[in-house]
Amino acid sequence: MPILCLFIMQEKLLNKYTDRTWIGIIIAVSLVVIAVVALLIYNAQTVTTFNARIYFLPKLNAFLNGSVAVLITVGYIFIRNKKWKIHRFCMLTAFCFSIAFLVSYILYHAQAPETIFGDLNHDGHLDAMEKLQVGNIRYFYYVILITHILLAAAIVPMTLLTLFRIWKKQVKKHRKMGQLTFPVWLYVSVTGVIVYLMISPYYPI
Repeated sequence: MPILCLFIMQEKLLNKYTDRTWIGIIIAVSLVVIAVVALLIYNAQTVTTFNARIYFLPKLNAFLNGSVAVLITVGYIFIRNKKWKIHRFCMLTAFCFSIAFLVSYILYHAQAPETIFGDLNHDGHLDAMEKLQVGNIRYFYYVILITHILLAAAIVPMTLLTLFRIWKKQVKKHRKMGQLTFPVWLYVSVTGVIVYLMISPYYPI
């Protein structure tokens, strides 16, 4: 009976608004999320003290990103073999992990100062000696970081829209959107782990 009630509520909610309205809601939610994250990244440049207790969060974020990468890859393999129930489980779990990542990311960047790649003495600046020590690999790091950030912003509406299409039982549109979403989501997840592995030696703890 409770499941039937939830199903009826879902149908009523879906039919209450047009697709255009739902897409507008998705865009609005995505813009809010992106704005909050951008504000936190900017705020990190003004934070001068750090709380050592929050430095487990980057490890958690890397774990969540890695888990998402595995889940969506497995989900992709299952849908290629027409096992849609397992595919749905993998993708919904990956989406939940992504939400958990977002919450953890916000909690961390709301309290942590900016960590600069190559800043061995944690003074917030990269001096000539530190630049020499880290070498040209920092350019590789920043390429990975910038592409990760840009595509992470894009993946918010992409995943929401992909889920919306299957929620509305628009299978063809879901499949078409999923073909775009999967490689971007996978890249963001994998590079999230790479960014953590590269920046973690420079955390001030």
